[in-house]
Amino acid sequence: MFNTMTLTKVVGGLCGTFLIFLLGNWVAETIYHVGPSGSHGENEVAQAYAIEVADAGGESEEEAIPFADVYAMADADAGAKVFNKCKACHKLDGTNSTGPHLDGVVDRQVASLDGFAYSDALAGLDNAWTPEHLSEFLASPKGYAPGTKMGFAGLPKVEDRANIIAYLATMPN
Repeated sequence: MFNTMTLTKVVGGLCGTFLIFLLGNWVAETIYHVGPSGSHGENEVAQAYAIEVADAGGESEEEAIPFADVYAMADADAGAKVFNKCKACHKLDGTNSTGPHLDGVVDRQVASLDGFAYSDALAGLDNAWTPEHLSEFLASPKGYAPGTKMGFAGLPKVEDRANIIAYLATMPN
């Protein structure tokens, strides 16, 4: 039942299938050629058309309002909801976790808690966590203190930052 002729047909079928796939790949690369030498995007290619963006380099409207004005209208209850993003690393009960506890953080000296190993980036700062400094830090932790251990990307909305700072200001030390 299984002889040399059957084995030859099976091997021939597999080789033929492989050849079809190779030829299909060659045809697809020829039809969908990208780049000047088939480099698949390694060289920059000019766009077919440009999309105009209004006021691309201008300052956003939310940053045009001074932070002090936004902070004056902040809602601590809304800040409690935003704080849910922080709960994974920070506590409000006076105990440190992955990050230092945040009760009493508003107007506290930066890197001033005993028993927490701050990064050199934060330990080197000599200022207090005023609402303005907290807002700058929360907007971009790595931009404010390059080398910080805090892996959070930041809060881009100034309202969210003001609300969470207002919430943290209600937490006793």
